[in-house]
Formats: sequence, structure tokens, C-alpha cells
Amino acid sequence: MSFGALAVSAGLSLWQACALSLLAFTGASQFALVGVLGAGGGVAAGVAPALLLGVRNTLYALRVRGHLRPLPVGAAEAHLVIDESSGMAIAHERAGHARVAFFITGFAVFALWNAGTLLGALAGSHVSDPRRFGIDAAGPAVYLALVWAQVGGRRDVVVAALAAGITLVLIPVAPAGVPVLASAAAAVAVAVWSAR
Repeated sequence: MSFGALAVSAGLSLWQACALSLLAFTGASQFALVGVLGAGGGVAAGVAPALLLGVRNTLYALRVRGHLRPLPVGAAEAHLVIDESSGMAIAHERAGHARVAFFITGFAVFALWNAGTLLGALAGSHVSDPRRFGIDAAGPAVYLALVWAQVGGRRDVVVAALAAGITLVLIPVAPAGVPVLASAAAAVAVAVWSAR
């Protein structure tokens, strides 16, 4: 709902907000795009950070790809590779339920995200500033809950702290999307180092 409300307040029509959720379906990228538009930037300026943030879904796809077999991985499955479905697949891989967790979560979030976008856009068209109600904090709260569920051991705490530190340092000075990619690179570096 927060995305729909913020999208409308950034100048998108109700139908544009809904089409963006149906076709782009990656929350951080969608928020980045409407954030740039809401700050007065153009579409080209908003697409660049949205694409940078979307790169992380490729990393998720590589991680969960094996859980989707024996099904062929096509556009429909790829469209469901998001933070939530990937996180649930990884969390349930030991029990052998990764594929089921991936698809149930992916379809549920897709349906609810799109319904929420519609409701938020309808409500947002009647509210002058949706940020005043704090609904812009919903997205980051979901990501924090996903990460928190994955933090189990000392190495996980180190990776989480390192990623948070890198992000906090880079946000004021780097273009949108770069802090996320730098944090992901740090996580990969720690994983490679600890595997040795």
C-alpha cells in the first residue's frame, strides 16, 4: 500500500502505479524509481537506480535456481525471484521444502503486493503526503525482518554488520543502488574468505 500511495504522490497515475507493480515487481526498484520521480527527477534518472537495485535479484536467482528443478525456469518463475521468496526458499532448504516455500511466498507476495498497490494508489490520491503517516517505512521493515531471520551464527552477524556499515557510509555519497551492490559484494567476499 505504501508503494501505491507514494507512486501517486510522485506523479504516477493509478494505472501507471499498478502496471509498474505488475511488470517490474521488485519493491526496492519500484521505490527507487518513484523516489527519484517524487524528488523532481526524470524517468531516465529514476530507471538507473531501479536497475541497479534489480541486479540483486540475479544473485537471488542463482542461489535458488537449484530448488526450482525439475521445473523449467522460465519468465513466470523468474518474475517471482524477489527478496521474500528467495529468503523463504533458503530458510526452508534443509527441510526439503525450498521449492514449495519459494512458490507459495512468491505467488502470495505478488497477489498482495499488486492488491496493496491498487489500494494504496486509491488512498494516496486522497492524501497530500503519504510520508506523514509513516507508510514509507513499511518496505525497509520487511527487508529487516528477512535479514534478521537469516542471522544465525558469528559469521552471519559479521556479514550483517559489515553490510550495514558499508550501506550507511555510502548512502550519502553514492548513487542509489550502489550501496546495495557494495554490501552484496562484501557479503560475497566474506563468504569466499570463510570458505577458505
